[in-house]
Amino acid sequence: MTDEDDVRRIALSLPETTQDPGAFRFLVRGTGFAWSYMERVDPKRARVRRPDVLAVCVADESDKQSLLVADPAKFFTTAHYDGHKSVLVRLPTIDGDELEELLTDAWRCRAPRALVNHFDSEREA
Repeated sequence: MTDEDDVRRIALSLPETTQDPGAFRFLVRGTGFAWSYMERVDPKRARVRRPDVLAVCVADESDKQSLLVADPAKFFTTAHYDGHKSVLVRLPTIDGDELEELLTDAWRCRAPRALVNHFDSEREA
């Protein structure tokens, strides 16, 4: 079981990651890779932040579909995210290791290649 504190700790441990000062959103060199899901509860009202759901980037539609099929209790999407390379994650349903893998993969999708290569070489050393 994970929460936003776990997300923050893991995301900020990744190279050149910052948190948006105005939102629960994490960026690598200014490009977002994970953010809090904003749910449309009432069509006539503003979206409501769901601290128990995180949106994370994925490499492509195939990765997204694989996650959705593998465990629909953990991963889901909405019409708003159709065609978007991201998946929604129910934080209370995943453990810390899985969250770390998801966030690292999301970071890799948005980080510049040179930064990813440097990160990989540092981890191998």
